[in-house]
Amino acid sequence: MTDKKPKVLLLANTFWNLYNFRSGLIKALLNSGHEVFAIGSRAEYEYEYEYEDALQALGCQVRTISIDSKGINPVRDFWTAVQLLLLFLKERPNVCLFYTAKPNIYGSLVASLLGCAYINNISGLGSAFIHGGWLKTFIAHMYKITLSKSHRVFFQNREDLDFFVYTGLIKSKQYGLLPGSGIDLDRYKPEEKIHQFNHNEPFTFTLIARMLKDKGVREYVEAASIVHQSYNGIQFQLLGPLGVENPSAISPSQMKNWVQEGSIRYLGSAKDVRPFIASSTCVVLPSYREGTPRTLLEAAAMGKPIITTDVPGCRDVVESNKTGFLCQARSAEDLAQKMMQMIELSNSERKEMGRLARQKMEKEYGVNLVIDLYMEEIKKIIA
Repeated sequence: MTDKKPKVLLLANTFWNLYNFRSGLIKALLNSGHEVFAIGSRAEYEYEYEYEDALQALGCQVRTISIDSKGINPVRDFWTAVQLLLLFLKERPNVCLFYTAKPNIYGSLVASLLGCAYINNISGLGSAFIHGGWLKTFIAHMYKITLSKSHRVFFQNREDLDFFVYTGLIKSKQYGLLPGSGIDLDRYKPEEKIHQFNHNEPFTFTLIARMLKDKGVREYVEAASIVHQSYNGIQFQLLGPLGVENPSAISPSQMKNWVQEGSIRYLGSAKDVRPFIASSTCVVLPSYREGTPRTLLEAAAMGKPIITTDVPGCRDVVESNKTGFLCQARSAEDLAQKMMQMIELSNSERKEMGRLARQKMEKEYGVNLVIDLYMEEIKKIIA
C-alpha cells in the first residue's frame, strides 16, 4: 500500500493570479511529490478559462468557487466561506497557501476552524487601507483574527510588515519577507532593441496595470498632456484590464474620452506583456501603494528603466537615479517632470539604467528565492 501524496491547496481570487504568479512554486510542489489543488474564481479576468486549462496542464487539480473580490456584500462572502468549508472537508489538505485579501481572510478562517495548517501572503494593503474608513477597520480586525493561527505570514515589502507588527495584527516571529512573487529571469530578459528620442524608434512610455485610479492612471494621463506641451513624438500607452470590479476603477467612457483627447493610447489587456515591455522605452507605475508590483519586476528584468512613486512597494523595486526615477504620489506635475528627465537622458544613460535594473532583479528578486522560502516552510509542516 503506497503512502498518499501530501495535499497542498493554493487559493487566490483568480486563476490568472495563480498561473502568472505561482506557476514556479506549483511546479516545484508537483516535482517534489505533492498533490496540488488550484482554487480560484472566474470573476474578473477575460482569459480565466484559459488559465484554468493552463493550470491543469501543469498537473494541478482545479476547483472553481465564487469570490466577490471587491464587493462588501456579507451574503456573498458567507457563501464563499461555505464553499471553502465544503471543499476543505472533502479534500482535507495538509497545508493551504492563501493569496489576495478575501482568500487570506476567509480561507484562513475556514482552515483554522478545521485545524488545517496555512501560510498567508500579504501582497499589499489594497484600496481599503489607502482610503481608510470603516472598511479598513473591519478588514484589519478580520486579519487580526484569521492570521493569529497562521504558520507563517509572508509580506512583500518591509513597510507593510512593519504596519502589521506595529498595530498588533500579527504575532512576533510569525512573519517573513519575500521579494514580491519573484520573477522568472529566463522568461523575462532584456531585448536587443534600443529606443531613442528623435530616432527611428518612437520614445514610448507604458503603464501596465489594472485601470484603477489607485494605480495612478489619472496622474499618468495628466502628465502625458503636460509633457506633450514641450515634446512632440512621444507615445504614452496604457495596458491592462478596463472596467474591473473595484471602487477606483476607470470607466470605459472615461478611457474613451482620454483617447479622443489624443494624449494616450489604450492597448486593452494582454495575456503576455513581454512584447509591450520590449517596445517601451520606459515603464511607468504611479501607484498610490503596492505590495511589490509585478509589472515593475517584469520591466526591470527586461532591462527597462522605470518611473514609479516613492511609496511602499514601489520604491523597493527602484534605486533612485540608478535604475529609474521616483516621483511623488498623486502628483501629475512631478510625474511629468520625471518623464521629461527620462527623455533628456542620452540613450547610453537609459541603457545603463536598464542594465542596472536587470542586475538588481538577478540579485534580489529571482523567483527561486520565493520558491525556496515556501518549500522550507511547507517542509516544516509536512514532516
